[in-house]
Amino acid sequence: MAKITRKPAPRKAPVPKKKAKAVVAKPKAPAKKSLKATKPWTPAEVHEVFSRFRKANPEPKGELEHVNPFTLLVAVVLSAQATDAGVNKATRALFEIADTPQKMLDLGEERLREYIKTVGLYRTKARNVIALSAKVLSEFGGEVPCTRAEIESLPGAGRKTANVVLNMAFGEHTMAVDTHVFRVGNRTELAPGKTPLEVELGLEKVIPAEFMLHAHHWLILHGRYTCLARKPRCEVCLINDLCRWPEKTV
Repeated sequence: MAKITRKPAPRKAPVPKKKAKAVVAKPKAPAKKSLKATKPWTPAEVHEVFSRFRKANPEPKGELEHVNPFTLLVAVVLSAQATDAGVNKATRALFEIADTPQKMLDLGEERLREYIKTVGLYRTKARNVIALSAKVLSEFGGEVPCTRAEIESLPGAGRKTANVVLNMAFGEHTMAVDTHVFRVGNRTELAPGKTPLEVELGLEKVIPAEFMLHAHHWLILHGRYTCLARKPRCEVCLINDLCRWPEKTV
């Protein structure tokens, strides 16, 4: 039988290797530009700001209606998370019959709620007002105390309440920081801070003593009527040329 010889299979041509793609470094995204640090306020500029406020409104008044230190204390406690106008509407009739701690206790919590039911959180606030009235009578002889620690010990009263009462009732140079003062302090960069206390201490540090009695009223009114949260009225602002807010309009 004839031997069968197999032809060797033809060798496949080598497949050329693919060239490795050159790794092209992606261009780095441009670093975000940091906000340019604003020039710090000079003492002369701060003096100028409050000189203008004083000239425009020499004797600013708080907008919470009251007849004595006790009714001021009550009004400030009621004003938490409420407008001054709303509190005034509720307290006009209330203070006609309960303008002392004893009269407030005699009124009682249930009847007090009826007077202030249009004010936010009125149930809690009524309970606090009755409790603070009792404490003012039992521990302070019926008189509103005149130190920060004592005022802050009263139910419903915090640091802002103490600052308002100390300033308006006792003439102390305190800085009550509400939402308006907090906004103005940060927006103008007079006293930037993450908390009301930081803004308060910053303002006390930079505002000259000659303006401190009325400073918090000027700042509150400025924030309430000019330096508004959503649409600041830069076109009528007394301190537009000095303000450090980068988005201000001329």
